Amino acid sequence: MDKNYDDPKRPLLPVNDPIEEPCSSSPSFPESLVTFKNLYILLGPLLCAIICLCVKFDGPVTSRNMLAVLAWVFAWWLTEAVPMPITSIAPLFLFPLFGIASADTVAHSYMDDVITLVLGSFILVLAVERYNIHRRLALNITLRFCGDPVNPPLLLLGICGTTAFVSMWMHNVACAVMMMPVATGILQRLPMGPAQSTPVRNFCKAVVLGVSYAAPIGGMSTLTGTGVNLILVAMWKSSFPEATPIGFNTWFFFGFPLALLFFFALWAILCLLFLSRGSSQALSAYLDKAHLKRELELLGPMAFAEKMILAVFGMMIALWMTRSITEDIPGWGALFHGRVGDGTVSVLMATILFIIPNKKQKGEKLMDWNQCKKLPWNIILLLGAGFAIADGVQSSGLADVLSKTLDFLEQAPYLAIAPAVCLISAIITEFITSNDATATLLLPLLIQMAKTMNVHPLVLMISGAVGSQFAFMLPTGTPTNVVGFTTGHIDIRDMMKTGLPLKIAGVAILSFLMPTLGAYVFGTNEGVQ
Repeated sequence: MDKNYDDPKRPLLPVNDPIEEPCSSSPSFPESLVTFKNLYILLGPLLCAIICLCVKFDGPVTSRNMLAVLAWVFAWWLTEAVPMPITSIAPLFLFPLFGIASADTVAHSYMDDVITLVLGSFILVLAVERYNIHRRLALNITLRFCGDPVNPPLLLLGICGTTAFVSMWMHNVACAVMMMPVATGILQRLPMGPAQSTPVRNFCKAVVLGVSYAAPIGGMSTLTGTGVNLILVAMWKSSFPEATPIGFNTWFFFGFPLALLFFFALWAILCLLFLSRGSSQALSAYLDKAHLKRELELLGPMAFAEKMILAVFGMMIALWMTRSITEDIPGWGALFHGRVGDGTVSVLMATILFIIPNKKQKGEKLMDWNQCKKLPWNIILLLGAGFAIADGVQSSGLADVLSKTLDFLEQAPYLAIAPAVCLISAIITEFITSNDATATLLLPLLIQMAKTMNVHPLVLMISGAVGSQFAFMLPTGTPTNVVGFTTGHIDIRDMMKTGLPLKIAGVAILSFLMPTLGAYVFGTNEGVQ
């Protein structure tokens, strides 16, 4: 990096760089326009125009405009016609131009509590990387699960299992942010670029996808593991105050078996799709157990800086877990009357890193701003776009139009209700980055439908809430997908190839558990008391 980069007198543009001569073999102007990328660029506005001209809803005009904007943005996202971060800021000009929301309203979506959670978490992750803590953890996981000779399915199980367990007790996004450097630390031992063989490349894809998907799956098992579960419990208590509330243990008896079956389905799908018989031989040259032990010994004992960063991380996790536990146990967040969020904790802990000395050099702290220049702003912009779209879908009236399409469920057979609701929720959640927003959108509708159908509300509510967490096919489906996508090891095709069978498996598992275990735990065969 240029040492003069931070010089305030340094000119923004170079003044003495030579002017490059145009290449004589460059294509003509008309030829340069006719490319697939330019056709993809035109695809977004074209779809938008077709919807505006041809589609009519019973709702307000803004609902149609929102659908047109969605078509534009998702066409560019799927084809990568322009860089994904640039597509992510498109709502900042599309929403005001199409009358969906004001410029200020859209801009607020790009900085909310979840985004500050990611910002603070990434700063802590950069601190972990600075002192090679992730390398120490990666070596320990690899040693315990790699086998001798190397057993890729077992190693993948260890990485994904650790992620799922951690995710039971902390925010899914934070878990993915914390575990992804550990996973990529293991993958750094493998060759990259042209020298990378197909088995090695597929193993890298399996690990990144496994961490991205194991985080939301693990969070399903506890009330505190994901915001969707807490939204479900809160809406159940407010809509049916006389009914028995869903406690931590009650949900765990249902959520843990659900998450466990779903986790093994994920592991089996990844093994079938990405781990061939030759993968063990391909990886054995880079994951030798004796060599890994020597590397771990070379790291030596943990220094003061490493211990302090782990202590700050542990404090952050403890504060996340205890901020808001259940309705009966409000947690320490009640002391601040609900004004603090997980992002508050994340940024506070990140700030502490700039205060505590690292005891390596006089005056040097655990973190400095130069390290933070590596923050992945593309993730921040992508998350902001997802939240802006979620707000736009609701404020424009498009959500009401979409909700009317669920009326057919009133004629569905009883045993088909849970699979149908789960599948519809799983489809909608792919297009709304926030799983919480999907649950908030669907649950009130499902409560009303349950009353008209004379069905226990939890049959619909749990199916919709769990289905809203099945966002596995698109990078924008949920923030944990974004974390994996930005590593560069996977692309959209990999996510769709893995996400589709995983989504089908999730719907099948819930369809089996809801009328069996769900009926026993929640008493859905009885009336609401």
